[in-house]
Amino acid sequence: MKKSQSKYRIKTRIYVPLIFILATLLITYVFPRQGKFKYSFNEGRPWRYGLLTAPFDFPIFKSAQQLQQDQDSILLFYEPYYKIDKAAEIEAIANFDADSNLDPALNQLDKSYISYIRIKLLNIYEAGIINSAEYDKVAATKKKTLRLREDKEAKTREIESFYTIKSAYEEIIKNAPPVLDQNTLKAADVNNYLKENIVYDPVTSEKAKNEFIQQVSPTLGMVQAGERIIGEGEIVNQNVYNILSSLKKVTEERTGSSGRSNWIIFGEFMLIAILMGSFYMYLLFFRIDEFRNRKHVTFMVLLIASFVVLTAINVSFNFFNVYIIPYVIVTILVRTFIDSRTALYASLVTILLCALMVSFAFEFMILQVTIAMITIFNLKELTERSQLIRSSFVILSSYVIIYVALVLAQEGDITMVNWEILIYFLINFIFITFSYLLVYMVEKSFGFISGVSMVELANINKPLLRQLSEEAPGTFQHSMQVSNLAAAAAQKIGANASLVRTGALYHDIGKIDNPIFFTENQSPGINPHAGLPFEESARIIIDHVPLGVKRGHKAGLPKQIIDFIETHHGDSTPKFFYNSWKNANPGKEIDDAAFSYPGPNPFSKETAILMMADTVEAASRSLQEYTEESIRKLVNKLIDSQMRDGLFQKAPITFREVDIIKELFVEKLKTIYHSRIAYPELNEEKPLKRDETLNEI
Repeated sequence: MKKSQSKYRIKTRIYVPLIFILATLLITYVFPRQGKFKYSFNEGRPWRYGLLTAPFDFPIFKSAQQLQQDQDSILLFYEPYYKIDKAAEIEAIANFDADSNLDPALNQLDKSYISYIRIKLLNIYEAGIINSAEYDKVAATKKKTLRLREDKEAKTREIESFYTIKSAYEEIIKNAPPVLDQNTLKAADVNNYLKENIVYDPVTSEKAKNEFIQQVSPTLGMVQAGERIIGEGEIVNQNVYNILSSLKKVTEERTGSSGRSNWIIFGEFMLIAILMGSFYMYLLFFRIDEFRNRKHVTFMVLLIASFVVLTAINVSFNFFNVYIIPYVIVTILVRTFIDSRTALYASLVTILLCALMVSFAFEFMILQVTIAMITIFNLKELTERSQLIRSSFVILSSYVIIYVALVLAQEGDITMVNWEILIYFLINFIFITFSYLLVYMVEKSFGFISGVSMVELANINKPLLRQLSEEAPGTFQHSMQVSNLAAAAAQKIGANASLVRTGALYHDIGKIDNPIFFTENQSPGINPHAGLPFEESARIIIDHVPLGVKRGHKAGLPKQIIDFIETHHGDSTPKFFYNSWKNANPGKEIDDAAFSYPGPNPFSKETAILMMADTVEAASRSLQEYTEESIRKLVNKLIDSQMRDGLFQKAPITFREVDIIKELFVEKLKTIYHSRIAYPELNEEKPLKRDETLNEI
């Protein structure tokens, strides 16, 4: 047994940290990167978030349209750069000189034609020949000039001072001296010697253009850290839109590099690990029973992670407002199945993790933390499912009141209340009203039992309890008394009174199969055990435990209730038949298995309390007199015997708590069996005779 317990502890020590680590990694993975701007806004629409102030100094960037307009304006004064292609001139003149000696079309011309053409070509190349498309482009600009670069110097030239190939040809033909025939000049094919020697310089031009563009400031001013940008409900005008767009751009640029992004992820992981680790340490130091319960740990971590992941996805893709998400369900479920303090701690961790993502963290935390506390106060004693519905209305009212109060405290103007937020609260309320379905689903999924379910199970009109009261009325009355004793003891030492009360009502349902064999159901003078072997009688008595377990499973009782059926006798023995067999068979070896309950022994405070209450209540019926001394002696004897037999070794109950329970049982049994006043009988008067009556008159 010790070895298996050690293995279980080792597995738990691995499992619990592992599930916290996995949850931390999952949350970190889905956590929205802070480089992504967290607000959604449109020009001309109300600002849907809380008050926004500048988190740092940042410039106000011009809109793309405005920046383009400014750049276009300054580019009106931009002059493109061109350069002289001297090789084109040299090649053209060389070709002309060669052809004037060798080409029949030229060498037959008069020398005056050759001389004129050559001089004209030199003059035209000196002025410059430019591509016609480039000529038109520059001519279309406002300045109609370009920068002509020669060596390291660049000079501004009017575009009209240049020739195109067409205008150069016309210059040679049309402006020839009158003595020269134009048809003869045309026959010389002078266009063969006209080439563009003014070419576009893309490198220098682009550099110069960029310098011009850089002269245009991309910003309109600066916003200082802490400066108010916009408040909730205000209309996003053009100016504010530019400021918000600038903040978005700067935020994304500040976290754009991979190295910086990695540091952000590491920082988010550290924050998430610290918050999840704090919940881990809370369970370890203050709720050790929950820490050891892997099912409870899984439930709580899964619940927290689910709401954080849902928030992360919503913030990343901006599906809907986060106030629609019913975070208070974390509080309701943990409060229902664990306890109030753990519910508050789990809610705080969930809210803080989600606040790291939302854009209005302060407002979000104030609302959610306050609502979590109000919910815990409102569900202090959850005994009816209708309480969840009533709590939904309380939560809705609290949301509205707190939100309005927060707006008034921040803005001082009731008109600043964003009524759209109230619609989100209403949707949240609708989700919360269905939380009772979640309670039922969690019960079935994790095998939990809520206070509501225990109250419902404790209803004596339940089929199983009604059958017990009809077929085994003595056992039913015994169960009722045990229920009262056990619940009072549990409440006294801080155990779960509702659980032990419900478990006590069902602990003896196995007696329904053979009720007459149990003394509380027998009529005077009738004993069905007479004539039966002691082993057979013991078997019938012992069988009420496995039969009860079987009935419990068939009726769909929760495992927590069936635990009371299994453990209320532990692995003890029915001592009446055990001792009777020993007395009847002195010196013989007894088969202990035939006289032992199947167990297991109690493993919780509640199951231990039920064992004590069951034994004490049953034995108290056999007392000859009910004095404080006799009751105390009986209680001490029975419970001390159970402790000596080691029946409570697995139960986390202390000696001090056992002493408290003993004292409470004594007081309760004294009250139950207190002596009553004997009412005097009314003496019958002797009837008067007629004559005596007349004398009286």
